[in-house]
Amino acid sequence: MAVRRRQRLGPGGGRALLAALLLLLLCVWCRAAAERVRYAIAEELGRGSLVGPLARDLGLSADELPARKLRLSEEKQYFTVNEENGNLYVNERLDREEMCGESATCSVSFEALVQNPLNIFHVEVAIEDVNDNSPVFSEAVLELEIGEWTVPGARFPLEMARDADVGMNALLTYQLTSNPSFSLALKESSEGSKQPELVLDRALDREKQSSFELVLTAVDGGDPARSGTVQVRINVTDLNDNPPVFSKGVYEARVEENLPAGSLVLRVEATDADAGTNGRVSYSFSNVPGTIKALFTVQRDTGEVRTTGPLDFEEKNKYIFGLEAKDGGGLVSHCKVQIDIMDENDNAPEITVLSVSSPVSEDAPVGTVVALLKVQDLDFGENGQVSCELSGEAPLSIVASSGGSYKVVTSGALDREQASEHRVTVVARDRGRPALRSSRELVLEVSDVNDNAPVFEEAAYSAYVAENNAAGALVLRVQARDADAGANGRVSYWLAGGSAGAAGAAPLVSVEARSGALYAQRSLDYEQCREFTVAVRAQDGGSPARSSTATVRVFVLDRNDNAPRVLWPAPAAGPGEAAGGAASAPFEVVPRSAEAGYLVAKVVAVDADAGRNAWLSYELVQASEPALFRVGLHSGEVRTARAVGERDAAKQRLVAVVKDHGQPALSATATLHVVLAESLQEALPELSERPAGAEAAAAELQFYLVLALALLSALLVLSVALAVLARLRRAGPPAVLRCLGAQRFSLAGAAFPADFCEGTLPYSYNLCVPPPARAVPEAAWPPPPPVPILSAEELLGGDSCEKPSPGSTALTGEPLADPKAPQTSHSGIVSSMLYDQDKVEAETRDQKPKQDVRAGLKATFS
Repeated sequence: MAVRRRQRLGPGGGRALLAALLLLLLCVWCRAAAERVRYAIAEELGRGSLVGPLARDLGLSADELPARKLRLSEEKQYFTVNEENGNLYVNERLDREEMCGESATCSVSFEALVQNPLNIFHVEVAIEDVNDNSPVFSEAVLELEIGEWTVPGARFPLEMARDADVGMNALLTYQLTSNPSFSLALKESSEGSKQPELVLDRALDREKQSSFELVLTAVDGGDPARSGTVQVRINVTDLNDNPPVFSKGVYEARVEENLPAGSLVLRVEATDADAGTNGRVSYSFSNVPGTIKALFTVQRDTGEVRTTGPLDFEEKNKYIFGLEAKDGGGLVSHCKVQIDIMDENDNAPEITVLSVSSPVSEDAPVGTVVALLKVQDLDFGENGQVSCELSGEAPLSIVASSGGSYKVVTSGALDREQASEHRVTVVARDRGRPALRSSRELVLEVSDVNDNAPVFEEAAYSAYVAENNAAGALVLRVQARDADAGANGRVSYWLAGGSAGAAGAAPLVSVEARSGALYAQRSLDYEQCREFTVAVRAQDGGSPARSSTATVRVFVLDRNDNAPRVLWPAPAAGPGEAAGGAASAPFEVVPRSAEAGYLVAKVVAVDADAGRNAWLSYELVQASEPALFRVGLHSGEVRTARAVGERDAAKQRLVAVVKDHGQPALSATATLHVVLAESLQEALPELSERPAGAEAAAAELQFYLVLALALLSALLVLSVALAVLARLRRAGPPAVLRCLGAQRFSLAGAAFPADFCEGTLPYSYNLCVPPPARAVPEAAWPPPPPVPILSAEELLGGDSCEKPSPGSTALTGEPLADPKAPQTSHSGIVSSMLYDQDKVEAETRDQKPKQDVRAGLKATFS
């Protein structure tokens, strides 16, 4: 079962202030440094074997694991962590000898990463050795030559076995098969290893036995123990009494790493006192592993040790192996060689990105960890000391952590609208000479938050739309931009209200939510609405949403869609009224004594349009006597162009056209009948001249009128007689005398309609309209011929009453309202002008005969 051990930093004791300060500093350092967790397991564990409860040791509960996302750094594949329970398991077979070689300790270090918040923990797993390797000899047979003259007690070193394990598992003991001539002795070295030596127990006699075969067994200290054997073959020879002797027992050398192949490392030397072949010494490796033979070679005759492969301090910084010298007689001696490799700054720092939190929100607070790095240099000493820095313009900084780890944190506010991503380069330098450096680029994307409201291109828009537009016509297109991205930058448009409120202005236009186009909901009428204001709100799709408002002012442009309307003279009667309309057709009476410039009448017209479309001009297009009359171009006044002559026809028909200045121009016509007569008696025959059909109709109408008048007169006389008789029957003064005190005339004054003082009528007209007739008292004198009661339209279609003098007063009746009359709010231009007061006084004398004739005619027709 795996053994786990966790390193903890305990607080120092004591109550002194100094101890408290030290404790505080220690706590702060502990919060900044990552915690280290250690486990120990045996090598050769199967895949899936439990190493330890990593999550629990890191202080994470099972409920936190999904959110914290516990994982291991990517550069190690020996272990894996279970995402459900957080336990650490073996991912592949671990062979300590393969991973760490002959090192006394062996461990694997890696990092455990957790998110939310981002943190890093250092984990170290020690690999403990098991006795899985048996002692091994380099050769299957050891050849020894011993002279028969060798005295008992002589010792002959034997090859040492090699065990790849460490510790007790590599501690070897040796055994030799029993033989009366030889025994085994073990010589302990300074390192604790035991050197086997063959001891001659009794003298040899070549003639009796020329060779011996023994078995040397090496047994390690493991449980259970493992062993290895080698056959020792001894040949008894003639006299060779001096073995080779090395000048040193241990040869040491210090060399630089990265030496080229063939470089001399050191030279060993052994001497032999014998002469001839017995004194010739040759050198070779003793029992050494294959890795030594791959890196070094020994010259057989000279004893020079040279390199055959590259030496790398980072792989191994010390090599210890044995050499042997052998003379021609077969005598052997051994020595040790220790080669120390000196480090060179040949490794640049290595940067490993453990984790990158990308994208990071632009509202992340200062100090947010965005990346975890691990920087290591395989060199030693100053060559392996590394410093890191960031290059590039970005609000980021790098902070050193424990175990060669670094954190990249935000050092300022992030703004995606200014920079959607940040590219920085992590530069790591060591302190070697010359210094080596390496770099790694980090790309950090900044995610958007809804921190910008839409901004309109203009705070206030103006749009101009001609009236009578088609429903759905484009009015204006507004546009707002949002610096945010995605849904936060997707702008929608809405109507937020207007000058008449959302309920009043909004129905006139609508806005398309995506494009910001304003469309007219219906046809606009300049005469009803000249301008209006709507508020358009632009809102993004963020949560919470942000919005801004712009004002759109829409001006309706006038079109010439209203023809002039003639107020005086009244338009001619329709076809259904042709029979009886001749008598009431508008006419003017002009005395034959009228001079040139005599004011006959005034054509009054209005136009509901505005501007040039409402500028009116008057033109006489048809007249019985074209040279007799003229009309004012802008005033509409009809005047005599010359003095009226005796030869001029008594009946004159004038047709004037009223035309506006629109494009195209619209017009209306006014027909005016003029009678040239000095008195009523002269005018009646002229007016009675009608076509045959009209005279017959008039005669028939006259018959019925006379009949009705006779009946009414008879009823009146009868009622008066009855009233007189009733009065006479009563006592009292005569009713005739009381009648003398009765009021003969009505006190009610003439009623005046409202002045046409707005729209296209900048001049005032006072139209005299009599009020309804009052009831006559029963005994009153018969009233004089009543004033004809005419409506406002009849008066406008007839003659204007005499305008009262400024000093006079009149009783005012109720004004007559005409629902069909144009609204006074229209801004047209009136084509008539005010009668000048002096001109009226000057013309009163000329008009009086005319008015007398007109009054008599109207009384007759009524």
